[in-house]
Parts: sequence; C-alpha cells; structure tokens
Amino acid sequence: MSDAIHATAASPAARFSRASARLVLADGTVFEGTGFGAETAAVGEVCFNTAMTGYQEILTDPSYAGQIVAFTFPHIGIVGTNAEDIESLTPVVRGVVVRADAEHPSNYRAVAALDRWLKLHNIPGISGIDTRALTNRIREQGMPHGVVAHNPRCDFDPAQLVRNAREFPGLVGLDLARDVSCRQMYSWRETAWVWNIGYGSEERPSWKAVVLDYGVKRNILRQLAAHGADVTVLPCDATYDDVMRHAPHGVLLSNGPGDPAATGAYAIPTIRKLVDSDVPVFGICLGHQMLGLALGATTRKMAQGHHGANHPVKDLETGKVEIVSMNHGFTVDADTLPKSVKQTHVSLFDGTNCGLRIDGKDVFSVQYHPEASPGPMDSHYLFERFAKAAKARA
Repeated sequence: MSDAIHATAASPAARFSRASARLVLADGTVFEGTGFGAETAAVGEVCFNTAMTGYQEILTDPSYAGQIVAFTFPHIGIVGTNAEDIESLTPVVRGVVVRADAEHPSNYRAVAALDRWLKLHNIPGISGIDTRALTNRIREQGMPHGVVAHNPRCDFDPAQLVRNAREFPGLVGLDLARDVSCRQMYSWRETAWVWNIGYGSEERPSWKAVVLDYGVKRNILRQLAAHGADVTVLPCDATYDDVMRHAPHGVLLSNGPGDPAATGAYAIPTIRKLVDSDVPVFGICLGHQMLGLALGATTRKMAQGHHGANHPVKDLETGKVEIVSMNHGFTVDADTLPKSVKQTHVSLFDGTNCGLRIDGKDVFSVQYHPEASPGPMDSHYLFERFAKAAKARA
C-alpha cells in the first residue's frame, strides 16, 4: 500500500487498512504506517526537522510544544536513549514521525530504545511512511495541522481524526511559555558534557546570570555555567523587580514555544525595563523575537519555519558563516527594526533575520541556538561575548 494516501475520511482505504498508526492532516490527507511509542493520539502543527543526529535533544526541546516532529533523516533511534542527552525533564512534543524506527539501537550509552522512551513520556509515533512526500508537502504548502494516532488494534475513526486536526487552533496567538516555564526560582551549576567524563559543575562562579525561562534548554544553562556564571532561573512572568532583586551582571532571555506576541503581552514590559537599565541582555530564539518586539519591531509566522542542524547563517559584522541549529516558526521582520537597532545575522537559506543588537549597549540576540553542537561549535563565541560584558560589571 502506498505510504501516502490522499483520501477522504470515508474512503475504503482509510476504513479497512490494517496499519497500526495514522498521520492525518487537516485537509484529509492520510499517511498510514506502523505505530510505536505511546498508544494514543495527539494533535499539533506538523513540522520537519533535517537534523541527522540529536533526536533526543530535539524531542526534549521545550520549543516544540504544540508540534509534531517529522524527521527527514530516514533512520531515527539508532543510538537509543539515555538520561543525559535531554534538554528538559518533561518532553512536550506532541508526536513523532519517522521513515524507520531503529528497534535495536547500538550505542554504549544507550539505556532504552526510542520506542520505550516515547511510551514512558506518552508520546505517539508513526514509522514506515514516505517522509519525503510529507516534507515536500510542508515545503510547498506550509506546516499543516495534523494528528498522530497509534492503535495496535487498528481501530480508527478517520472522520474524527480529520475533525481533530481541523479543530486544532494553531500556534498564532498562543502563549505556550507558561506551559513549559519553571514554576519557581532555581539555581544551576552544571557545566557542559565532556566525552567519557560526563557533566561538570561550576564551583567558583565569578558573575551572576539571571535566566528568564520561556522554555529554556539545559544546554543554555550549561554554557552559562561553563563560562563562570552563578545561574538563577526565574519563571517566564517574572517582573523587572523580580530580576533585579538578584543583582544580576547579565540577563538571558531564553528560547521557548508559541507566538512571541502572545508571550510578549506580559514579558515585553520586563524586557523593555531591562534594556533601559545598564545590565547586559542576551536573547535566544523566542527571547530574540520578544527583544525585537520590545524594541519596536514586529514578528510574523513562517510557512515552513526553520528546524534543523545544518542552517547557514551569516554574521554581517564579520562576514563569517556559521552552521547552526534552528527551531522556530516565527521570525522578526527585519524591515520593521528601528534605526537604533542593527541587524547582525541573516539566514542564507531565505534571508530572514537571525540576529540584532543595540548600538552602544550590551544588548544583543540571535534567532538560532548557539549552545547547540550539531557538529560545529561555531556560535559559542556569543556566550563568551555575553560573559565578558557581564564580568565587566561584576
């Protein structure tokens, strides 16, 4: 049977197939395959990710809240899963789509197969579908709403699955940061992972960093600690007074999911006061977008978004090209940036904004993930820049 079936909900193919999983899109498109992971159904926005490695980091990235991730690399699960390669304790990704699920992983660090890990976190998956066809559809028509349903008994209600996909409200206007942010303040000392050693700890920090948690990834916190920071993480709705109570030498605006304008309704007043103060500010991903909003720019929803570990970004100030990890579905409209704000980085894929800074202030941000190591470590210099500015005030 064809991997991708363009069928109505009432078609015989949709009613009588014995495939144990479905990916059903809002336009009625049905992809049939083999289910793995949790035996449940989940609805979300379907995006594709081009990364060849790091699937566990991707699936635990809080920025994927509300989304179903389809991997373009055909074999996912090869190295299994473990307790170290995670960006958050509670994954919020809605579902997983792969060409082939590696049922028997081979890696000395593997603790469990991906299937078992997904079951543990109640995340459904579908394998065996034509992910190239799905990717081409997203590239041509944008990210659709869809449902991943896994049922070993093949007991599906196709019409209901289509309705569920169509009723999904989408991410525009949706504040998801509250769903993934910490509920209370906490401290962080863990540093970056070293091969054959594991994670370290910063025992003698030389400066104080406050992180506003809109869905922060652990590797961002590890990079800060590795650069000598005593890190305090605050909830997404922390006020300016909440931040300054900790006397920070630098403030980081973290990554996160959802519409930056929706989260900005309560975050932007805090960000504006931070910009007006003398404290260095560094924004990443959602933090970058909300910094742009706070400075007077606008954001917009992208058709496909940027999701992968091989994205070329040009630093307009040095002329260098960085190969970076990205995960975002909204972008800052560079044409709306005020004259006092300089665009520093652009995507070489589509020319969208990937960085900005304020002349005369230690306030800057990037759209991509400088903490990630998708092979190269081209962007770690940004943490060095932030740490240098913060230490000058320590």
